[in-house]
Amino acid sequence: MPQNPTARRTLLVRSAGLIAATAAPVWLLPARAQGTALRPTPSQSEGPFYPVRIPTDADADLLRTGTARYAKGQAAWITGTVTDTRGTPLAGGVVEIWQCDQDGHYHHPGDGDRADPAFQGFGQVTLGRDGRYRFRTLKPAPYSGRTPHIHVKVRLDGETLLTTQFYVQGDPGNVRDFLWRRLDAAGQAALTRPFVNGPDGLSADYPVVVQA
Repeated sequence: MPQNPTARRTLLVRSAGLIAATAAPVWLLPARAQGTALRPTPSQSEGPFYPVRIPTDADADLLRTGTARYAKGQAAWITGTVTDTRGTPLAGGVVEIWQCDQDGHYHHPGDGDRADPAFQGFGQVTLGRDGRYRFRTLKPAPYSGRTPHIHVKVRLDGETLLTTQFYVQGDPGNVRDFLWRRLDAAGQAALTRPFVNGPDGLSADYPVVVQA
């Protein structure tokens, strides 16, 4: 049976309105839906002091080793989200960080094992469905020849997806650091973040994008 033209137009208008009301704004859609790709976080050298073996205490709190607490320097939270280039969280991935203590020493034979035993120096977390990580650690300190930094690895299913370093925004040592200076402007912006005071104390947020 032919449909009344007026009724048909009314149905089309109502349908268009429903679609418009339920459609998400473009800025809420993931990168995959928008057909764009996020720029991967720049990789950097591992450096000489990745642990020879993963320590027994390798949780997300680097300021406590067993019952010992590390009290030097500035305690800080290091947080962020790990996604792939489509914006999808890297659920099940592992983030590792390692760094020197406030006196510039690593837990590593190559550094003479001079690091304070109260400072864990290495930590790892497994990412949940939201891809977020959070470490309690030390605002990175300088040592001879390097600006303050934190070493980072991201793994998934045993494969290393990224090795890089995080830097402190505004630190005067950055412009003299040979690795920081090798980064282009976008790379420096991706790896260099401010430490700010908030409800939980000092913190810095480093979003990470990997090829997965």
